[in-house]
Amino acid sequence: MAWFKRTDKGIKTSTAEKKDSPDGLWFKTPKGNIIHTRELKNNAYVCPDDDFHVKIGSKEYFEILFDDNKFTELNPNMTSGDPLKFSDTKPYTTRIQATISKTSLNDAVRTAYGKMNGLDLVVACMDFNFIGGSMGSVVGEKIARAIEHSLKNKIPFLMISKSGGARMMEAGFSLMQMAKTSAKLAQLSQAGIPYISLLTNPTTGGVTASYAMLGDFNIAEPEALIGFAGPRVIRETIGKDLPKGFQSSEFVLEHGFLDFIIDRRQLKTRLTTLLNLLNN
Repeated sequence: MAWFKRTDKGIKTSTAEKKDSPDGLWFKTPKGNIIHTRELKNNAYVCPDDDFHVKIGSKEYFEILFDDNKFTELNPNMTSGDPLKFSDTKPYTTRIQATISKTSLNDAVRTAYGKMNGLDLVVACMDFNFIGGSMGSVVGEKIARAIEHSLKNKIPFLMISKSGGARMMEAGFSLMQMAKTSAKLAQLSQAGIPYISLLTNPTTGGVTASYAMLGDFNIAEPEALIGFAGPRVIRETIGKDLPKGFQSSEFVLEHGFLDFIIDRRQLKTRLTTLLNLLNN
């Protein structure tokens, strides 16, 4: 049956014959422009009209970095326990299981190794969709084991951070991950194996205060929020208005805490060039 029927009043489509557009087929940019998600993916999830870097997770970063999206994931089935028997509106274990079902992720970081333009690389990438990318015991343990894989095989390590900070439901267990990951990175440094830290939007709290800022090279995506406490907390603490663009990656770069800002579309090429320079 034809979709359209010509009538005296023009083209008319019956309700029964109307076709719904599949969800996720189009993306609306911050400026209000509509682009096809395929075009967005081909542009490394960067809006072509204003270079806005859309928030993405480990699945997309692995696609961008690993050759032909081929990699071996490390410790994929590790999940959080509930050592403190934490409960607010609902038990922590219930929230964990609900988040796993919703996101198809087992925790807020995935670790893997593979080839990037032919170079061996270990990547740990955080996922903000899993309880705000919060750092719990599983996050710290998976990062520590990924660093151990780098040490054992003498492979460079890339950490992609995207987090709201330590996971409150694990309290002290969460804070201990700051020391554990930092100690492992010290071993990596002593072995002379490169560590590159990529800070994305947002990177805050205990993650910023530990492994995110300990790279041999600390780099960031454009306009990423980077800081320890949020701007509101800082403003109320010091009692002063904050500078324009405070805690943006551009502001952090200007004040000497970053080595450079990198457009995601050049990420794979720039990282390859950097590692080749370090290897030589």
